Amino acid sequence: MLVDTNVVSELMRPAPDANVAAWAARQARFDFSVISLEEVFYGLGVRKNARLSDWFERFIAAHCDVLPVSSRIARRCAGLRAELSKKGQVRTQADLLIAATAAEHDLILVTRNGRDFAGCGIRLLNPFTRG
Repeated sequence: MLVDTNVVSELMRPAPDANVAAWAARQARFDFSVISLEEVFYGLGVRKNARLSDWFERFIAAHCDVLPVSSRIARRCAGLRAELSKKGQVRTQADLLIAATAAEHDLILVTRNGRDFAGCGIRLLNPFTRG
């Protein structure tokens, strides 16, 4: 399963959502896009919280396989962006790179923001509603 930024951000909270915490506790490893990695590092850079930065570094090292953006993922993302754009559905490049990563690796995307990925042809799981 490919974990979206908002799920890891939730796990970083002092008291994460009970459903998300229960779901995460049942997982052996997480797949994480390099795009989400950048988003979390950006947020940590803006907030400058040493405790959260340390937690995140340990979390990534111990529990995550970080997936890069390959040329195949870039091509898949571009095709998806073009297809959605023709339908008048504008999405962020970051979200579509994450969606393309999930599609390329045949992974379920674990996210709270299902609407951002609707119509991308990928399977979604919302751990906020399913523990």
